[in-house]
Amino acid sequence: MTKGLIHVYTGEGKGKTTAAFGLAKRAAGHGRRVLILQFLKSRTGNSGEFVSAQKTGIEVMKFEGQTTPLFDPQVKITDLKKSIKKALGYSIKKIKSDSYDLVIMDEMNTALSCGYATMKDAEKIIKAKPVRLELIFTGRGAPAELIELADYVTEMRMIKHPYNKGVKARKGIEF
Repeated sequence: MTKGLIHVYTGEGKGKTTAAFGLAKRAAGHGRRVLILQFLKSRTGNSGEFVSAQKTGIEVMKFEGQTTPLFDPQVKITDLKKSIKKALGYSIKKIKSDSYDLVIMDEMNTALSCGYATMKDAEKIIKAKPVRLELIFTGRGAPAELIELADYVTEMRMIKHPYNKGVKARKGIEF
């Protein structure tokens, strides 16, 4: 049995989720069972990655009622933390089920860096991981402790982004 490794995709640049979804498609293409758990995604609509993954048989779970104050200033942090706590419990059950070869915890790093989840939560996820499971954490601000536990760490660094010139996110490119 091959040991599954832990990946962290982090940084201020574009492409963390996209890279993880690319790996998910590669794994699914080789017959691997893939689960993507999405935290802190917009309340409305589905990203291109979400739609595309579902078309290829990849299981995607987007936790409802989770968005950051950046996208919705009306968000109540206490409600957001409760929602994430519940989602983490669900995630651990899915991981422990040993039904998957690859699990992506999309935007988990962001949940950690914003204080919506704790490093203790991340450690519970890692502890629940079957030996053969490949586990990926995406999002900005991965804590140093998670980086230390990971086998792969990739930092996406923004050098230039059209957002800084007022260009809004474009369907099919940024989401």
